Amino acid sequence: MTTRQPTTPFSPVVDGPLAKPLLYVERAEPALALDAEVYRAILDRVEDGVYLVDREKRVRLWNRGAEAITGYSRKEVIGERCNNNQLCHVDESGRLLCTNGCPIQRALDTGVPVEANAFLRHRLGHRIPVVIETSPVVDRENRLVGAVEVFRRANADHRHDQIIEELSRLAMVDDLTRLPNRRHFDQQIERRLAELERFGWPFGLLMIDIDHFKRVNDDHGHLVGDEILQLVARTLSANCRIFDTVARWGGEEFGALIANVGEDDLCRVAEKLRAMVEASSLPGPSGEFLQVTVSIGGAAARPHETVADLMKRTDDMLYAAKKGGRNRVCV
Repeated sequence: MTTRQPTTPFSPVVDGPLAKPLLYVERAEPALALDAEVYRAILDRVEDGVYLVDREKRVRLWNRGAEAITGYSRKEVIGERCNNNQLCHVDESGRLLCTNGCPIQRALDTGVPVEANAFLRHRLGHRIPVVIETSPVVDRENRLVGAVEVFRRANADHRHDQIIEELSRLAMVDDLTRLPNRRHFDQQIERRLAELERFGWPFGLLMIDIDHFKRVNDDHGHLVGDEILQLVARTLSANCRIFDTVARWGGEEFGALIANVGEDDLCRVAEKLRAMVEASSLPGPSGEFLQVTVSIGGAAARPHETVADLMKRTDDMLYAAKKGGRNRVCV
């Protein structure tokens, strides 16, 4: 692939069938003009999200991969500061990285590349895990003029869509959340218990309840309540692995089967899910953000126990989490 000298900064023109910019940017300071080698390095990564900021952390470049992963179009992002309440990266505990531990800021401060795991906020409000690589950008005089971030989904596995499609055909998907329904979840518990008995494969069960959900419906209406259910469903699904099972149990309650974990790992997974729901938000009609929390009860499966036994232990833990003040995990 060859390139021609762009007529304006950050507008690479590609020869051949892709004869239009692949990376979209707006006006930029002359100091941020990039050479063809950097353009080619970025274009090689277009399947990932790529964006570039100047030293004031204003976004100057936002590629199609970034649009696809985050849901934000270039028009919504270009010219804005990267910490302007859009992506709002958090760590596994839900701590906001924009104010403490921002990978781009570290690259700007140190002048060296930074790698990190984070959870960005999708335009629809839910949290998705990403792997981030940030690098400083320098001009021909080796002056620091900005930083570039490349990010990709940490659990990008398109088999999930195929699984949901097949479950939908078998009437095992909840119509609202597009998660497996209780019928499928019950079958999965029985299968996992049989595998534990026969092969010794460990797993844990989580029951997840939205705190004060009736208040959400009363204050904002059932349509907003449905959107909150979808938000929580997307967050839980995005932050579990493909071989885990997340389902809508009923009402405002969800279930999750977490494979290959003991009690300590199950507690860690549950705490991450709790933090990601708390860090997610639903854009409201007046520009405000609606947030909810969840209480989670969990139990590591034991050999020779029945589905009823496992459910009873998990329900007891969920009750303890809610009685203890909600927005917490008991395993």
